[in-house]
Amino acid sequence: MSKLRIAGIGLTAAAALTLTACGSSDTGSSASSSAPAPSSSAPTSSAAAGGDGMTTNADVFGPACSQLPQGSAPGSLDSMGPQPVASAASTNPLLTKLVAAVKATNLVDTLNSQQAITVFAPADPAFAALGDAKFKELAGKPAELSPILQYHVVGKRYDAKGLAAAGSLESLNAAGGPLKIEGSGENMTVNGAKILCGNIPTKNATVFVIDKVLTPGTNK
Repeated sequence: MSKLRIAGIGLTAAAALTLTACGSSDTGSSASSSAPAPSSSAPTSSAAAGGDGMTTNADVFGPACSQLPQGSAPGSLDSMGPQPVASAASTNPLLTKLVAAVKATNLVDTLNSQQAITVFAPADPAFAALGDAKFKELAGKPAELSPILQYHVVGKRYDAKGLAAAGSLESLNAAGGPLKIEGSGENMTVNGAKILCGNIPTKNATVFVIDKVLTPGTNK
């Protein structure tokens, strides 16, 4: 955990000097060739028994999952599964604002290089609630934006059942305070944010699309 936090802190300093967008060509080969349609019901995760937080396409749940492309199209479960998380998110139509923020803070390679993490990814409407002016202001101040983004990342991989069992998590921005998990399944919240599409598998992360931008320091 400490190594991940140190990496994030170091990135913040670097991002203050360089506002660049990094990409990754890292694509794995472990994706399923055919994925079931995302479920809108609470998951019955087969991954929970293993305790490693990994999920499959069958474990995905939430009302917004139906908005993902189907089959092997970019942004689909089959397409995102073998990719590291930042690269996978770059094709997800629900996360265009988050991807822009990650690029602005030069965190693409940092997220892609982690071994096993959990990402709470605010959907586009969550960033829209901040207003375009505020979003552009933050994008131009990576030293301020980076700690906010790090607050959405946990340095261990969890599926939905693992989150519910944990109850409280420490993010990569430990100074921001704990992430409080309440409820379960489609009724689960993270610091009050609802899960729109959860248990999304990527190569190195399990992703939960949420309806709010989490603010460090509000749940201490």
